[in-house]
Amino acid sequence: MIILGVAIGVVLVLAVGLAVARKVDGDSTNFLVAGRALGLPLVAAGLMGQAVDSNATLGNTDLSAGFGFWAGASLPLGLGLCLLLTGVFFAKRMNAMGLLSLPDFYRIKYSRGVELASSVLMIFSFCILLAGNLVAGGFLFERFLGTSYTAGVLIIVGVVLAYTITGGMFSDAYTAFIQVIITVIGSAALLVWVALTYGITVPEGMGPFDLGQLGDPAQGAVVNWATLIALGIGDIVAIDFMQRIFSAKSPEIARRACFVGAAGTALVGIPYALVALSSGAIFGDAQVDGPVLFVLLEQYAPAGLTIMVLSAIVAASCSTANGVILGTAAVAVRNIAGRDQQHDAETGKDPLLRQVRFTMPFVVGVAILFALRVPQTGILLTLAFDLMLAALVVPFVLAHWWPARITTAAAAAAITVGLVVRLGFFVLTPTIYGVDNTLLYIPNSVFGPGFDGWPTFIAPALSLLTFVAVALLRPRTTPPTPDPSPRTVAAEPT
Repeated sequence: MIILGVAIGVVLVLAVGLAVARKVDGDSTNFLVAGRALGLPLVAAGLMGQAVDSNATLGNTDLSAGFGFWAGASLPLGLGLCLLLTGVFFAKRMNAMGLLSLPDFYRIKYSRGVELASSVLMIFSFCILLAGNLVAGGFLFERFLGTSYTAGVLIIVGVVLAYTITGGMFSDAYTAFIQVIITVIGSAALLVWVALTYGITVPEGMGPFDLGQLGDPAQGAVVNWATLIALGIGDIVAIDFMQRIFSAKSPEIARRACFVGAAGTALVGIPYALVALSSGAIFGDAQVDGPVLFVLLEQYAPAGLTIMVLSAIVAASCSTANGVILGTAAVAVRNIAGRDQQHDAETGKDPLLRQVRFTMPFVVGVAILFALRVPQTGILLTLAFDLMLAALVVPFVLAHWWPARITTAAAAAAITVGLVVRLGFFVLTPTIYGVDNTLLYIPNSVFGPGFDGWPTFIAPALSLLTFVAVALLRPRTTPPTPDPSPRTVAAEPT
């Protein structure tokens, strides 16, 4: 019954995604940014769907149950903070530039070389992010359908790839709207059921008002702040978020959508953290085998609620996965391979569209390898944007707010220093956000678990200092290149 209920939701999303695919009409602009024609509800739903993924739900509950409210809630709150900052400072500017992908910005502001470097880093980071969502699907289908973990990962991949490869951003936008509705209902129903059945029980020192989690390193404060900062600032240069901002039909709609998405992300994510805090009282002395939320749904919740929440988790995974697949494939083809928009004079077809579709399965293949190697949820999300924060945020922000002094040399130096420092600390630190570093750890006596979290602050700080120093020592020799003229935007009705 449970699998049947979840399957109905998956089929509904798949049907909608395939139905709107006709809107692409053989044009890469329609495929990549939905013809720059999406209204507020679809853009806001898309942004919220990208933020409220399985990392911010399933990973949220695991971290909250194990380490306290702020360990888990930092995931959705960090993502909400990112959307808030993007709406305040960047959304209108980025939408007005009429870009097709985020690395286009680095090429316009800096150079082809900076575009390539940022593209490679974005693809790597977002394959990690995609893997985190596949992990949730693998665990879900393994536990409730009886498949292997690997088979569960492949099921999620097959569903998402089917409608993303046909409908692109149009399919993404319309399916995200449905997925967000499912997610909101599921999270609200779960919180109400736990509150009425067991009560919201907060273990001592682990609640939202126990601020030692944000002030005492012994209670995980450094890691919790690192999570908030990595997501709240590092996610600003997220290709999936920006792809939706580019798709909005006006700069003002892009800005408003960020604010709606920020509020919705927080409202959906917080209930999962509160439910996780109550799990100890619900489980008692029972052995917890697997993700906390899955155990709660499988052994304690009524079937109807289980279907609803599992459908929400699958919807969250699919919503994020399709945006990541689309954005990453677009970056690979447009910004690394250097393919531009053009229609074949003889066939009338758009080669960019065909090549992006062809690249998608390869992107998914890399993500599958990560998912099989590191079956974690929330940690993969944070690690992905930690790398972005270390290397790409400084050149992005200063291109907006210090345009007279930015140079290619400064951007290249900042990216290099930030990335080398962050990866260096990564391989030398035995834990990643409180979890053992099973990816790549070089044993040493210098850095212990207590250093965990600090690299998130050190790497971008050194990146900023490097950018400023190089920009001051090697100023521009020619006037800055003006931005391309913003595309014409129709006035919004009042």
